[in-house]
Amino acid sequence: MSQQLNTRFFASAIAGSVALLFSISAFAENTSAVKVDAVAAKKLARTDHCLRCHAVDRKKEGPSFQAIAYKYQGQADAKDKLVKHITSGEDRVKLSDGHEETHKFDKTTDINKINNLVSWILAQ
Repeated sequence: MSQQLNTRFFASAIAGSVALLFSISAFAENTSAVKVDAVAAKKLARTDHCLRCHAVDRKKEGPSFQAIAYKYQGQADAKDKLVKHITSGEDRVKLSDGHEETHKFDKTTDINKINNLVSWILAQ
């Protein structure tokens, strides 16, 4: 009886360890799926003048990056929507004085840099 109990305990411990290993592995894949270069993103935000209208944690002329991240939280197509909003010129933004204009950005900016910036914004 004692041998059977030890075998069950050992089998349960192995099963639990395997389940834990798979859980940790899945978590690691989810968190490392998008690598963000925060330094490069902040530099682009400065050089493309994003910080004239946006701030990380407070509303300026435009919403904060934290508010943007919250708005798109859980949306699978959030990155695509934001890249399009920034680069297409199709979406207009309404400013505090009432006038509307296209979202400004440097059209020569590399799309990979813009993708990194959007990933950084969504991580706020």
